[in-house]
Amino acid sequence: MRTEADPYQFLERPTTLSRGSVTVDVTNALRQAIVTLAMAPGQTIDKGAVCERLGVSRFPVSEALARLQVDGLVDIAPQRGSTVSLVRIADVREYMLIRKGLESEALRVLIGSHNASLIEDLHANMAAQRAAASRDDADGFHAIDIEFHDIIFRAMRFTRIKNIIDGARANLDRARRLIITPRRLNLTIAEHQAIFDGILANDNTRAAQAIRAHIDAVMVELFAFARQNPDLFADGETLGKAGELDSFPFG
Repeated sequence: MRTEADPYQFLERPTTLSRGSVTVDVTNALRQAIVTLAMAPGQTIDKGAVCERLGVSRFPVSEALARLQVDGLVDIAPQRGSTVSLVRIADVREYMLIRKGLESEALRVLIGSHNASLIEDLHANMAAQRAAASRDDADGFHAIDIEFHDIIFRAMRFTRIKNIIDGARANLDRARRLIITPRRLNLTIAEHQAIFDGILANDNTRAAQAIRAHIDAVMVELFAFARQNPDLFADGETLGKAGELDSFPFG
């Protein structure tokens, strides 16, 4: 929520501001606000107001914005200041192709060699998803959704694969939050259950097909949303032109 008196009151002021952690804390606070859409795509960032809200000088804020620029979350233009970057649908599509390949292959490798704790953790996660959806808790559901996929990667102990997934998560999370509705929450639960059913059945083909279908479904919805709201996307005006949609789903 923004007010004239405190336009960034959604930013959480760090409880401790040691010399080594100030820039990290400011970066994390701004990243969280951008990823959760509290700071909307295209929004101008008022450095002075951010400094006042977080109780820091301009230097760590400038450093934080530079780091977020590298992550693709902030645009910095000389003499014009900083803005929250628009989401690039082309980047999201490319990342989703990477994720689709990695996660489906991860399930193929995992199934048949997993232990009982994986099943217990996924049962608990599915219950938490349903509880969050029943409360219409989009933020809580989003975190539980991420954890569902992380449980699978932790069971494999393939940290490099998880790091690749995490590396581009910020912009993907922004895009996914744009399409969160009660309907999408329930669809996601059903899609996750299909993945889990494949794991329970020790059927790696079934589980891999389910994860691919889940990723395709999210991406198709995102394309539809982007066509209806092109101003939120850096490349929104290109969608639907020159066969732009023909390459997704990827099959």
